[in-house]
Amino acid sequence: MILNTHAIRAIFKFEMSRTLRTFMQSIASPVISTSLYFIVFGSAIGSRITEIEGISYGAFIVPGLIMLSLLTQSISNASFGIYFPKFSGTIYELLSAPVSPFEIIVSYVGAAATKSIILGLIILATAGLFVPLQIMHPFWMLLFLILTSVTFSLIGFIIGIWADGFEKLQVIPLVIITPMTFLGGSFYSISVLPAFWQKVALLNPVVYLISGFRWSFYNIADVNIWISLGMTFSFLVISMLIVFWIFKTGYRLKS
Repeated sequence: MILNTHAIRAIFKFEMSRTLRTFMQSIASPVISTSLYFIVFGSAIGSRITEIEGISYGAFIVPGLIMLSLLTQSISNASFGIYFPKFSGTIYELLSAPVSPFEIIVSYVGAAATKSIILGLIILATAGLFVPLQIMHPFWMLLFLILTSVTFSLIGFIIGIWADGFEKLQVIPLVIITPMTFLGGSFYSISVLPAFWQKVALLNPVVYLISGFRWSFYNIADVNIWISLGMTFSFLVISMLIVFWIFKTGYRLKS
C-alpha cells in the first residue's frame, strides 16, 4: 500500500497550526494549571507530607500531573480535530477524497499525539522549576509518554466521531477521565490504601499508566512495570480496533 504522504502532511500541518491559533487554550492554560497544582499540592500539602517511598512529595506528584494533562489534552485535541469537520460538513469532502481511513487516522491522531507530547515535555520542564527532578529510565519515560498520547488521542478520535454536539466532547473527559486520573494515584501511592481499596483501585486502568510512568522517573511503582506496559499496549490495540470498526461500518461518519 502506497501512503498518500501529501494528504497526511497537509492534514497534520493544518491541525498543528491550530495549536498556534489557540495557544492560550492548547499550551498556556494546561501549563498554568499544572503550575498551580505544584504550588498548592507541592508546597502546601508537601510541607505536611515530606516523603513517599523516599521521594519528596513535590517530586512524587510530577508524573501524575503530567499524565493528568496528557490524558485530557490528548482526548480534547483529537476529539475536536475530527468533530469540527463533521460540524462544518467538510468531512464529506475528506471521505470522498483519495485519502484512506488509515491516512486520516494517522493525520488526526498523529497531530493530537504530537501536541500532547510537546505539552508533556513543557510541563516536565516547568516542573523542574519547582522541584528537583530525577528520570532514572528516560527511554521508558518517553515510551510511556508516546504510547499514552497515541492511545488517548485515539480515544479522543472515537469521542469526536461519537459526539453529536460540542457538550458531548467534554462529557467523558470531565466526568470519567479526570476523576479516574485523580483516583489513579496521581497524588498518592495506592499502597497507602486499605487492602480492599487497593484491589478496587486496580480496576482503574489509569493506575497502570501512572504507575508505569512514575517508575520511569523514580524506579518505584504500585504495579509491576511489565503489567503496566502490557495494559498500555492493550488500551492502544483496543482503541485501534474500535477506530477501524468505525471506518468499516461508517458509524456516525455520514450522518
